Amino acid sequence: MRPSANDAVGRALRAGPAPRRAEAAAAAEATERLLRRIAREELADVTYGSVDSPFGTLHAAVTPRGLVRLAFPEETEPAMVEELARRISPRVVRSPEPLERLERELDEYFSGRRRSFSLKLDWRLIGPFARRVLTRTAAIPYGSFSSYGEIAAEAGSPRGARAAGNALGANPIPIVIPCHRVLHTGGGLGGYGGGLERKRFLLELEGALEG
Repeated sequence: MRPSANDAVGRALRAGPAPRRAEAAAAAEATERLLRRIAREELADVTYGSVDSPFGTLHAAVTPRGLVRLAFPEETEPAMVEELARRISPRVVRSPEPLERLERELDEYFSGRRRSFSLKLDWRLIGPFARRVLTRTAAIPYGSFSSYGEIAAEAGSPRGARAAGNALGANPIPIVIPCHRVLHTGGGLGGYGGGLERKRFLLELEGALEG
């Protein structure tokens, strides 16, 4: 009779601590290889993981279309995964491999060696008006800024500064889509989904504000 997984677990438990640890390590390695293969061959609809930043650990997710989410540390990874499963697909796996390019470009950006991102983006979590707002926002050059009113007008809603602000505050891909480059007309920082200290940090990093 062919041995079952339960038989293997039982043998490991009877064998003592060292074999159990070795078997657990082998199982973890096999799982990691499987997750990397799933991500590499695009067998999952969404792949997620973590990347480092000056703000702490960011949570990120990609699809075959591109980067779909980038979340600040206070948004927990389980909450992000639940949202992705609900709004995109339940076929969600964790693997670092698809995030390597994002991590490299973020590292270059935060070290002052990159002024624009070359990542593909998946816009499906962004509604029609918000997409117009964020598309225009993505075109603001490094080291520059615009105003809520200007962005609203360019998105086709001259009186929609407040709505534009809401769209910017709900940006699912901050930093890469640089909503931090939009300020009040009078020069005030306005709002930011990641908090005003982070907004100021990013603007100072880019030279748009003096430290």
